Amino acid sequence: MKKAGRCALPLFDNGKARVGRTDVPLMQSSDAAYTWTKRVIDVTFAFIALVILMPVLLVVAVGVKMDSTGPVVFRQKRVGRYGNPFIFYKFRSMEVGAEDARAEILHLNEAEAPLFKMRNDPRVTRLGRWIRKYAVDEIPQLVNVLKGDMSFVGPRPHLPEEARQYTPEQSRRLSVIPGITCLWQVSGPKRISFHEWIAADLEYVNRRCLSVDLAIVLRTIKVVLTGEGTC
Repeated sequence: MKKAGRCALPLFDNGKARVGRTDVPLMQSSDAAYTWTKRVIDVTFAFIALVILMPVLLVVAVGVKMDSTGPVVFRQKRVGRYGNPFIFYKFRSMEVGAEDARAEILHLNEAEAPLFKMRNDPRVTRLGRWIRKYAVDEIPQLVNVLKGDMSFVGPRPHLPEEARQYTPEQSRRLSVIPGITCLWQVSGPKRISFHEWIAADLEYVNRRCLSVDLAIVLRTIKVVLTGEGTC
């Protein structure tokens, strides 16, 4: 049972995890009630968002098809709650065969292994750079939310090879449903280590509640509107 009081919001500051506090009072509820309430909110808003964004989905789908050869939606196996794999959806923002070409540019990786990130990844298409900047490529994950694979807020789902690098303590991030947006995405520097990223996720796991979820969603809106991008 969650204790009375305010819900501590973990923040990220200069590459170090720290704990701040929200100004929103913590709802008094059990973990089961929180999980049920969050699921209802997820399904309701994912359905509404898909209906409202349908014109955007159609325009982006046509744009992806015209910009480069290949499928409109990129499908990839990711690790979900309790380590269960699921198919993760995004608008395709890279050339076909990008996964196979990764080995050729691995030496240009700007992130700590096992993560791979490049600010100017040559595999990204022209349209892909724009839809990534404004997180438009993430919209198909609303389908993942409706299916129950993901939530709006939670640790970002890792690839199987990344999840295999977890220590037993780090595996606790798999105790919750992964999310479209996460604490690390909206709380500070993006160029941090794999272990610092997971540390931020564990802070979320320890302190998650509806007010923390709301705070992360509001910050995400700001990040998207300013084009700061996501992870």
